[in-house]
Amino acid sequence: MARSNGRTVRDLRRSNRSAVLRHLYFEGPLSRQELGPVTGLSSGSISNVAAELIAEGVLEEAGAVDSDGGRPRTLLRVAPRCGYIAGVDVGETRVLVELFDLTRTELARAERPLADGGRDAGGVVAHIADGLAAVLADAGVAPGRLLGVGLGVPGIVDREPARGGAVVHAQTIGWDAVPLEAMLRTAATGLDGVPYTVANGAKTLGQAEMWFGAGRGARNAVIALIGSGVGACVVTDGTAYGGSSSGAGEWGHTTMQLRGRRCRCGARGCLEAYVGAAGMLARWREAGGEPVAADEESALAELVAADDAAARAVLDETAEYLGAGIADLVNLFNPERIVLSGWAGLLAGPRLLPAVRGATATYALRHPAARAAIEMGRLGTDAVTVGAATLPLSRFLDAGGTLTPSGEEPRRGSSGVTGGSAAADSLRGRSAAE
Repeated sequence: MARSNGRTVRDLRRSNRSAVLRHLYFEGPLSRQELGPVTGLSSGSISNVAAELIAEGVLEEAGAVDSDGGRPRTLLRVAPRCGYIAGVDVGETRVLVELFDLTRTELARAERPLADGGRDAGGVVAHIADGLAAVLADAGVAPGRLLGVGLGVPGIVDREPARGGAVVHAQTIGWDAVPLEAMLRTAATGLDGVPYTVANGAKTLGQAEMWFGAGRGARNAVIALIGSGVGACVVTDGTAYGGSSSGAGEWGHTTMQLRGRRCRCGARGCLEAYVGAAGMLARWREAGGEPVAADEESALAELVAADDAAARAVLDETAEYLGAGIADLVNLFNPERIVLSGWAGLLAGPRLLPAVRGATATYALRHPAARAAIEMGRLGTDAVTVGAATLPLSRFLDAGGTLTPSGEEPRRGSSGVTGGSAAADSLRGRSAAE
């Protein structure tokens, strides 16, 4: 039955369920009485929705609190084990797969190294499929209990239904229109019907920091990912900006210097060539530095710890380039908060942060720069994986706790899991997905 505004009764029911779930997820436990004012729903609607979600195993009671002169009020929360979410970080040195319950408690992880920088898409897909099978087995979770799988990948993500879903364009690693989702559905046996959601890794990291980390509470922010590559999640008025095809956020490939250093993308003078881990290490070697470690992360740690003139000069120059790049973002988007994250950002950030703040103030317009705080990320090196896992969680909450892969309403009493969506206080109602 359609209502006068075009919404069906089913739409209204899903919206009511979603409102209750969002508030309980981000602000709970809450009582039924507390849910009324924050959701705008009547006490009768709250009671009906709560009863449905408890019967389906999505909500559970979480104790009681005293009320003013009346009976104690029962608290409700989202049941942590009503479903499970998997997050995948497709980096250039490793594939990391993590399985979480709905409280973001890590239940299992599988890490697979990449010797070729991730260039072999088939090999990456095999590692993802193997990792998913491993974490489910390690945690003793049946595939049918999986809400979905979120993946953070390098490059630009397009949705092309004719090619089986998400298609990835990652120029720096040689991926040209790789049909990642279709390849994964073929490789990951036993996960038929489980939803996959693919997004740029900087955007999944951004969503994680906005929901649970240093960006929480901000409406306009930039979350910068600095690793082997460089990217950014730009959040304006609580929404992650994606552009016409989710390509916005390739901040690392903005031009920092005309006819400058050759970037991995093939162009010259990209910001990534100066502040990405590979760029920092290349400039250190050119200045006479000799890292002992062969792997990029350990070599960068040596650079940050070195106390010689060459290392100091490289780090000081990196801070200035990074500050100038942030100044561009400040002038363009006027964010209230800039968060530095990514494994290289977290490793070098504490050493660089004071100089980055100074360079940003030098290169940015005074008024927006004075309003922008530059902070370190708070979620560690697994933030991309956590953010990727929020993509199926986001679908679950938006769908009002639907537990079936098809998106149909669950049968009363069902406790299976597959579906999801969310909207935290800073990305209300929207995900940083494709």
